[in-house]
Amino acid sequence: MRRRTGAVRRQATAVLLAAGALVLAGCGIRATEVPTEFGAAPSRVPCPASAADVAAQAARGLPMQVYLICGSQLVGVDRSVALSDGHTADDRVYVAQALLDELREEPSQAEAKAGFTTAVRSELRVRGPQKGDPAEALRLSTPPKRLASYALAQVVCTLVHGVGAGADSVVLGGPADKDALQAYACTDEVRAQPGVVPVPSGPA
Repeated sequence: MRRRTGAVRRQATAVLLAAGALVLAGCGIRATEVPTEFGAAPSRVPCPASAADVAAQAARGLPMQVYLICGSQLVGVDRSVALSDGHTADDRVYVAQALLDELREEPSQAEAKAGFTTAVRSELRVRGPQKGDPAEALRLSTPPKRLASYALAQVVCTLVHGVGAGADSVVLGGPADKDALQAYACTDEVRAQPGVVPVPSGPA
């Protein structure tokens, strides 16, 4: 009787070990399917960029990056800025305007299929610093505080990485001199929760 009980236990143990091996193997296979283009936590990003689209756009102008909405996060997507006659990559206001125009454009068919969207719907114009403004200031046609949270986060992160010249924030204000300038930072928290985390980082 003890021999039969021992045999049953050994069989049950073998079955459990085999099942555990299958579960571990399955986990390994699934892990290789998670896209890894966007940093340390790829499982949270369901919107891989299209390599074909990136190559085609990079060939048409100055390679840049804009931030689109992916689920509830911001994800950088490659774009290109076409430089017209008389403009260079150092023309900060010109490049900033081109980036804002890109944000307003509907995502490409491939991007839309992957899940990318944009909250920047209305046209935004940008100009350089006015009298008394710091040299790095940019003034928007719509005061930043009037933009929807997702749109503001997109604008801030795109401009920080596009024309920030290595700075971790961008100084923005409204069109009128009376509109107070504010330094806006694109932090990890802003990219992860653009609709929740406040964007301003302090007065300019």
